[in-house]
Amino acid sequence: MDNQHKVIISCAVTGSVHTPSMSPHLPLTPDQIAEQAIAAAEAGAAILHLHARNPADGSPSADPKVFDQFVPRIRAATDAVINITTGGSTRMTLAERLAYPLQLQPEMCSLNMGSMNFSIHPAARKITEWKHAWEKPYIEGMEDLIFRNTFADIKHILKVLGEDCGTRFEFECYDVGHLHTLAHFVDEGLIKGPLFIQCIFGILGGLGPDPENLFAMRSTADRLFGRQGYRFSVLGAGRHQMPLLTMGAVMGSHVRVGLEDSLYLGKGQLATSCAEQVLKIRRILHELSLDVASPSEARAMLALKGSQNVAA
Repeated sequence: MDNQHKVIISCAVTGSVHTPSMSPHLPLTPDQIAEQAIAAAEAGAAILHLHARNPADGSPSADPKVFDQFVPRIRAATDAVINITTGGSTRMTLAERLAYPLQLQPEMCSLNMGSMNFSIHPAARKITEWKHAWEKPYIEGMEDLIFRNTFADIKHILKVLGEDCGTRFEFECYDVGHLHTLAHFVDEGLIKGPLFIQCIFGILGGLGPDPENLFAMRSTADRLFGRQGYRFSVLGAGRHQMPLLTMGAVMGSHVRVGLEDSLYLGKGQLATSCAEQVLKIRRILHELSLDVASPSEARAMLALKGSQNVAA
């Protein structure tokens, strides 16, 4: 099979949304994050999307010293593409969110394409016992927060990471308007292809998980960028993960799994690791007669600079 038609599996290992009380399997410490990331790569993930957590209580962290406790270990153990968040969490400043990406200058970073309401505050109603004092106000407080990603913020990230460091991006699009924002920056000459567009469904504040929305995002991207001008990937939040990824794969998309996006493997069944989710989507892809891309094939498809050109 032509490498261009192989499916890239991304794995988002821990994120900043879920909290320790939601699953005993969510990786929190540097050791846990490293172990789950390495296992996910061994299971078939070509790209590892990474956030950091405070080792003491599992709260989101932007501290480069924490990232340094697991990223070098992952790089030494795998050939997977390291993708560092620039989203961080809704409570972090842009400077905090960029601190480690600017230090590492990785092959890839995530880049959210618009400010938005982003919340899972209804999830707090389902939890009666919290492991840490920070968790409940953190989840409930999302109701009154905006995830800031202004045009100026995006332009700054494209300059200091993209132009200055050679980092390419996983463009996270939660709504049709985000695709038009991406097209604006392409038209301005600040972004050059091939684009890697991660379309996200099922987050409160963004597009719902309806199949019609997936078709709308794909057809809009086709009109804006041309089918050959971008790589399309699908992220389904929570219980919508596997059904939407399967539908996306049938439509020719790449896929993203991981405990950042969903804590579950199946209905009522918590995933015990990110690798379990990677293996499940890999089985589904196999049943669809689709081949999985290796890290080197993903690098070629996305025109990445190579791990040898990462700064640290």
